[in-house]
Amino acid sequence: MLDPKFVRDNIEKVSEAARNKRVSFDAARYLEVYEARSKAIEMTETLRRQRNEGTEAVKKAKEKAERDDLVQKMRAVGEDLSKAEAHLRDVESAFDALLLTVPSIPSEDTPVGTSDADNVEWRTWGAPRAFDFAKKDHIELGEKLGLIDFPRGTKVAGSRSYFLTGVGAELERAIHSLAFDLLKERGYVPMSVPVLVRASAMQGTGYLPGGADQAYSTEDGQMWLVGTSEVPLASFHSDEIVDPAKLPVKICAHSSCFRREAGAHGKDTKGLYRVHQFQKIEQVVLCEPTLEASEKLHAELLKNAEDILQMLELPYRVVKVCTGDLGQGQVKKHDIETWMPSRDAYGETHSCSSFHDYQARRLKIRTKGEGGRSVFVYTLNNTAVATPRLLIPLLENHQTKDGKVRVPKALQKHLGGREWIG
Repeated sequence: MLDPKFVRDNIEKVSEAARNKRVSFDAARYLEVYEARSKAIEMTETLRRQRNEGTEAVKKAKEKAERDDLVQKMRAVGEDLSKAEAHLRDVESAFDALLLTVPSIPSEDTPVGTSDADNVEWRTWGAPRAFDFAKKDHIELGEKLGLIDFPRGTKVAGSRSYFLTGVGAELERAIHSLAFDLLKERGYVPMSVPVLVRASAMQGTGYLPGGADQAYSTEDGQMWLVGTSEVPLASFHSDEIVDPAKLPVKICAHSSCFRREAGAHGKDTKGLYRVHQFQKIEQVVLCEPTLEASEKLHAELLKNAEDILQMLELPYRVVKVCTGDLGQGQVKKHDIETWMPSRDAYGETHSCSSFHDYQARRLKIRTKGEGGRSVFVYTLNNTAVATPRLLIPLLENHQTKDGKVRVPKALQKHLGGREWIG
């Protein structure tokens, strides 16, 4: 959500952002309802002022006839005020719905494009491995080594489901332990969070109304399963004024995550790339509302994830996400794509996003700025690790000719000292 007056005064800029992001925004309708809202507010305030003045006049009237006349006029004002307030509520409701469709404006360094095909490679680390033997994919490795059970996952929970078994489950836990240790050392406060949240938390973080087709909800639509712990983490300080001395707030959480994968029919149906339930550690930051602070922390969030991948000895690249691949609220985004030999390509494993005050306005998270005035904070987030998708490059890049998997040195202490799987 953007400042309503800013949108009115920069309607062409916002419209251009909507076109570049490929999101629907009716600029003419916005201006129409904005003007109607302004007039409704003015009329309501005028009538309230007349009512207050009339009340005082009745109190001061000395003659009964004068009082009766004033009371009669007050009743008329009261009836007009009731109608005006009802009209204002209707206009406010329509305006609030329109505000939820307003996109944030991409940063100047965001490339313009229509899809992920237009994302721009920014930097790389490591080199894709050249195999001197017939490489196996993670499905074959996982099943032969007793790490993953897809048939029983499908039997119990349907398509895109799986069991991690034995060392597979230990490996997932080890990856999360490594990431948690790194984030804690760097000042991120670990949290255990609810994964079933109110619709207001989903709306506040920008996952509703536009992302309803990707999420699971209760029948009445009041409670939703999160697709990322970003939702409860960012909502933690909703409706609060955060002490500026406590900024930046750096928090992280491990949680189960749930996504419908709507629109992915027939796409990545086998293996661990697209599943309905997964585990993720998310990093979330609230900071002072300045571009400098946001840019610095965006780089920090990105480095945290890159350092984890380097500790896991996995080749990756960082891409600048283009406008057409940005979410409605994202100002800037970098994806990290890790090399997956079975795909013979990089696959997305992390998304680092800056929102400026877009989420904070929806969630009503403020701090004190210059002169003690309340201002909205800026928010950012990035994946630390997400499994089981990260198991794809881990198993495939570290496989050996004899069918084993080498455990990266940094991960061994989290896996009981194990050097090899198999």
